[in-house]
Amino acid sequence: MFANQNRDQLRAMYCQAWRKHQAGEPLEPLERQIAELVQEHPEYHAQVQDAEAAKAAEFTVEQGVTNPFLHMGMHLAIRDQVGMDRPAGITKAYQGLVRRLGAHEAEHAMMECLGTTLWEAQRFGRPPDESAYLECVRKL
Repeated sequence: MFANQNRDQLRAMYCQAWRKHQAGEPLEPLERQIAELVQEHPEYHAQVQDAEAAKAAEFTVEQGVTNPFLHMGMHLAIRDQVGMDRPAGITKAYQGLVRRLGAHEAEHAMMECLGTTLWEAQRFGRPPDESAYLECVRKL
């Protein structure tokens, strides 16, 4: 679903899911996941209140701010990985982290590994190295 969407469409989807959640409207399964993530991140509520502002917002390293949409997207990616156990073994590694840190903080720790894996893939023009990613998560 995400692969065919641009940045503005993705951000609008987050805003719409949050709006529908707050209005008590029925949510599609992905919208429910997004609304739960937004609810877990009250620091991002302001960014998802206004779809037009969300589309226009820039989140750069120079500004010293986290991109809330990237952050929540990484949560979704990790939850999908754990749900599918891909790469094989990620669910077991995640469960170990959850016992130590709790689910939300386990995902935050895994984001460092995921971010590094994606950055290296982009830098070297190759697919993400699932083995290196899993090893990084296991070392956590």
